[in-house]
Amino acid sequence: MVYLCPLCHQPLIRQQASWHCDGRHQFDCAREGYVNLLPVQHKRSREPGDSAEMMQARRRFLNAGHYQRLQQRVVELLAEHVPQDPVRLLDIGCGEGYYTNAVADKLSSRQHAEIYGLDVSKVAIRYAAKRYPSIQFCVASSHRLPFADNSLDGALRIYAPCKAEELSRVVKKGGCLLTVTPGPRHLLQFKALIYPQVKLHPLNDEQLTGFQPVHEESVSYGMRLNGEEACTLLQMTPFAWRAQETVWKQLAEENAFASETDFIIRLWQRN
Repeated sequence: MVYLCPLCHQPLIRQQASWHCDGRHQFDCAREGYVNLLPVQHKRSREPGDSAEMMQARRRFLNAGHYQRLQQRVVELLAEHVPQDPVRLLDIGCGEGYYTNAVADKLSSRQHAEIYGLDVSKVAIRYAAKRYPSIQFCVASSHRLPFADNSLDGALRIYAPCKAEELSRVVKKGGCLLTVTPGPRHLLQFKALIYPQVKLHPLNDEQLTGFQPVHEESVSYGMRLNGEEACTLLQMTPFAWRAQETVWKQLAEENAFASETDFIIRLWQRN
């Protein structure tokens, strides 16, 4: 296995229903199969990440297929660029496993494919592990990846924050990283409800130490959302903190709220 102890950074070894390191730290496996590698001193709140209510709403939104085009393109690109066999891949900030499971399905025909999902939300990881038992899930910080050096053939990062130093540490030379960030017009219609002046989202000319960009493309299309879906999507964005009560009420009463998606997909190679 490739897990590292989040306290002393020594390798973790699975022994029955728990993980142990030579530093005598122990991390028990949950009934659902995941392991919690987020020590209390690394938490920024009592229960970081999405709540159960937020996670369930997010799942309903994703199950409705609104982000399916993005999901399928992400899966296609990863399948093209990760090694054929064996392959070990991590989804950083995996949430309830929507993208993680799609990747696992795509690579399931390969003889040796290990798929990992990591998120700071224990609620989301518990749900994901119960629903997708073939995937290895862990609760952990994306800023302190509990994985061994050069242990991953690829990584997926959709919106999730993560230090470039950590990414270059865990991804093997020649391995790939796929990132998704918002494009200029992403959810422009939501912003128009909240801000007096709507500005396009600035293009992020991201530079990742240890990686070189090899491919970039955009995925954009329109959506029509009912009231519940529109409110859920707003809740999934940073805009939610600025939305007034009148905005939430307006969205809740919508039958077909029109909004744009605009995603930037970038593929990187560990050099």
